[in-house]
Amino acid sequence: MIVIFGSINMDLIARVQRIARPGETVLSRRADSFFGGKGANQAVAAARVSRDGAVRVAMAGAIGNDPFGMACLKNLEENGVGVTAIRVTDEPTGCAFIAVDETGENAITVASGANMALRSADLPESLLSKASVLVLQMEVPIADNLEVAARARRAGVKVVWNFAPVPAVKERSAMAELLAVTDVLVVNEHEALAIADIVGEPSGDHYLKAGSAISRLFGPSCIVTAGSRGAYAIAPDGTQIHAMARAITPVDTTGAGDTFVGVLANGLAEGLETGRAMELACAAASLSCLTAGAQAGMPQREALELYLAQA
Repeated sequence: MIVIFGSINMDLIARVQRIARPGETVLSRRADSFFGGKGANQAVAAARVSRDGAVRVAMAGAIGNDPFGMACLKNLEENGVGVTAIRVTDEPTGCAFIAVDETGENAITVASGANMALRSADLPESLLSKASVLVLQMEVPIADNLEVAARARRAGVKVVWNFAPVPAVKERSAMAELLAVTDVLVVNEHEALAIADIVGEPSGDHYLKAGSAISRLFGPSCIVTAGSRGAYAIAPDGTQIHAMARAITPVDTTGAGDTFVGVLANGLAEGLETGRAMELACAAASLSCLTAGAQAGMPQREALELYLAQA
């Protein structure tokens, strides 16, 4: 089983000619709502590629007692995600405000809401004990993420931590504490460079050098996603694995990183080698960019396998 401990949001998306600069207003013809939140996105991505297999997916999260929250809960259930560990709170359901430009690039502002009410205790031992992989992100309280990761480690559960967005941690010791309970760290180029800088290993713009330093110093396998360049896994001994990305013309890149993480987690839970799990994750992330919305383009397993066969 895969357990996701993380955020649940409603995404409000406006398509614009270009993303506004500070102090500037740009117009959009309409705004659309989509289900989101890094935790929920990763849960849906994992569930869609494992629903017909042996791996099950469950989520621990927090929502508001409002229409957005009830809709998010129903969406997770309809995608085959277990929701018994999702708590309804007095805080409003989290919302993300997303501008997407003509090239598919995006700028995102998140109002956390109920996500900041999520606590380690919301993930019961009865559920964690069934997991082989735990997935974490950085849109819920860091202290509770840390506690859940430590609990998972004690139970022999593999911890996959997506450090996105980069936590507001400036001290090396605090970052070292986070990395010490991580088995697989997933970051993009910018996040890898930011973490390396925090731990005193500034790497300029060399994201693979940053990933290597993180893995060597703190022990987790570091997977750096690099958009059209694919993804790189770096082991503590410096060994690297590269998974290629498919060439596409993106419609919307929102949720591509979450698709990668969810499908990667599913591959690891199925016992795949890291390289194969990354190959599936890169292909799924590419497919997800062909449809607007974080979850809308996340592929079912049959579509992913067909895409890989055609490629």
